[in-house]
Amino acid sequence: MKNILTVGVVLALAGVAAGQSYERPIGQQKPVRPIATPPPISERQNVQGAIPRGIRGGNPLQMLNPKAPAKYGTAGQNVVLDPDTGKWKGIKLFEIFF
Repeated sequence: MKNILTVGVVLALAGVAAGQSYERPIGQQKPVRPIATPPPISERQNVQGAIPRGIRGGNPLQMLNPKAPAKYGTAGQNVVLDPDTGKWKGIKLFEIFF
């Protein structure tokens, strides 16, 4: 008799739970915000050197001008120096960072 009563109570509760429905909330809802774009992984530029700097600078001929403004940089930024003697060994045309 207890088993029949237990089964009856479980079925009654299941019927009550199945009879419920979802109703949307009353009133105005807040608009859904778009997900913000994630920040870049690295702020540093991956390619440097004389050629990319000349393209980014706008006027590549200013790289040859000794009296150019400071925004065009110095020649030391694109020169490879020998660590033993301190003299220049070459020019970095492209420099790629990983």
